[in-house]
Amino acid sequence: MKHFATIRARAAKRKGGDAELIALLPKVKSAAALARMKDDRLLSDMTKRIFSAGFAWSVIEKKWPGFEAAFLGFEPKRLLAQPDEFWEHLASDPRIVRNGQKIMAVRANAQFIAGIAKEHGSFGKFLAAWPGADQVGLLDVLAKRGARLGGNTGQFFLRFIGKDCYVLSMDVVACLRDAGLDISANPSSKKDLRKIQDQFNVWVEETGMPLTHLSRICAMSIGENYDPAQLHGRSNMAQGDVS
Repeated sequence: MKHFATIRARAAKRKGGDAELIALLPKVKSAAALARMKDDRLLSDMTKRIFSAGFAWSVIEKKWPGFEAAFLGFEPKRLLAQPDEFWEHLASDPRIVRNGQKIMAVRANAQFIAGIAKEHGSFGKFLAAWPGADQVGLLDVLAKRGARLGGNTGQFFLRFIGKDCYVLSMDVVACLRDAGLDISANPSSKKDLRKIQDQFNVWVEETGMPLTHLSRICAMSIGENYDPAQLHGRSNMAQGDVS
């Protein structure tokens, strides 16, 4: 396996220097800041990631004030108190994207967050306490106990709320394979995911950098080389870990 210093040097060269590379790295919330996040804000961003999947992110952003109003500010307890008729009406509500399965995922995830909050004090506290060295385990909880949070959706959710994490974009996977990690081009097996986690853990020990920064640098070291100005201006690209 390549040392991460080699990958970082390649990324810095592509972006015009180490200072420009560092300027492109996303912010990572501290555990304390993550623990203070309210359940309604976490359900809000969780829902935004679900509705953005397979859809134009810009459209979802533009309509988001309507989502907030339609879903009662995403307060889990308030949503769970609503009758079936409330959810049926949302399927024809012009303020939101009217996708019945995704709408019902909000209801399921309100229950998921409420259940976790009962066990841990809040969903934010649960996320803050989960170790980065076992992101695979956290994503497994999101996929199994939540609704429509498998694959990249769960990873994007963690990244956008500021949880330290890696995102398995095409560029990150290409970087890992180029570095010598024996994984498939579309890693999804438990074996491949564990190899990826183990390698990121090695790089954390090697560099002292958070997973988020390692993942982002890895992405920027390979593939199509976007101009730094493009990445600065399009946060969704940066959050998705592209070159």
